[in-house]
Amino acid sequence: MPRQLHATLRGNGRRLVLAHGFTHNSSSWGPFAALLARSCQILAADLPGHGRSAAVRADLKESARLLGEAGGRSAYLGYSMGGRVSLHLALERPDLVEALVLFGASPGIPDPAEREQRVVHDEHLARSLEASTEAEPPSSTDGTGDGGERRRLERFLREWLDNPLFATLPPDAAEVGARAHNTCEGLASSLRLCGAGVQEPLWDRLAELDMPVLFVAGGLDARYCEIGRRVVEAIGPSARLEVVPAAGHACHLEQPEACAATVLAFLAELD
Repeated sequence: MPRQLHATLRGNGRRLVLAHGFTHNSSSWGPFAALLARSCQILAADLPGHGRSAAVRADLKESARLLGEAGGRSAYLGYSMGGRVSLHLALERPDLVEALVLFGASPGIPDPAEREQRVVHDEHLARSLEASTEAEPPSSTDGTGDGGERRRLERFLREWLDNPLFATLPPDAAEVGARAHNTCEGLASSLRLCGAGVQEPLWDRLAELDMPVLFVAGGLDARYCEIGRRVVEAIGPSARLEVVPAAGHACHLEQPEACAATVLAFLAELD
């Protein structure tokens, strides 16, 4: 079983490690990463169960350790699931995190009953990814016999992107082609090991963070605007919230120029 993350490196300047969300990978950041790479050295990691790290199995704490091993001492930017991984890293290895940027990331679900409901929900999603396709014929395009896997993944991605959380995300900005480089087995493992339901809430530990923290939320994503406000309040003076107008949960894909400008301005203040 591989125990390190695949990552790509581009650009020059201050290193910024990118940790993607669920169903994404290192190649699904779109124009946002390209804009950042004009001023930063961008290290984009494939988190466990995703992209070229699809065979890696790790829970949130181990994912954070592997991310820190790949990125070293750097600024870290995490989106959604990747934000939760980055938050774990900042709490466990603050010596590695010069600055922390969280895009639509939650410190956890406080209510135990709600967490259990999320575990059940994620298990249902994981089983749908693993559902047998033995009755389906092989792909007629290349004859490799993996057509059922691809169809299952494509169906899951369509259903995932139908989530109201992504209602404002235009199809041409969703990076569906990049997401299709994941595997059903890898995504199922990520749901079980790194889902929001299995995460122990970190709200009580946020005050431990003393590095600069930027929380970014789309203005149309009311839930994460409120979470961001509470996160910044819990951390204290070293943290701030930036709201991106006319954007939802995946604001970096919907408004890449505005999001990149916000992050670069934040990083410039570190010098």
